[in-house]
Amino acid sequence: MKRLRAAPNLVVATMWADALNAAGYPAQVFSRYLSSIAGEIPPDQALPTVWVMDARQALAALAFLDALERPCASPPWVCTGCGERHTGSFSQCWNCGAQRPADS
Repeated sequence: MKRLRAAPNLVVATMWADALNAAGYPAQVFSRYLSSIAGEIPPDQALPTVWVMDARQALAALAFLDALERPCASPPWVCTGCGERHTGSFSQCWNCGAQRPADS
């Protein structure tokens, strides 16, 4: 086992572990309930942590988590149906429902 990183809360830790497991990196969340004693121990020690079960997969699993935090940056685009401008995160026009052109 190898510790990958501490999460800001249990929800994020669970999402990271679920994503790692789905990607083929068996992982678990530890220190799930230490937040209840955060006043008794240093706050950074009370955070939930994500661990990968196979230490040999630690670097690849950490790279996978890093990639999850950086969404793909797509350039803005203009709808060919109605001319509405969209940020890169949209794949469909909110105004007319047309799909994003393949070339943008």
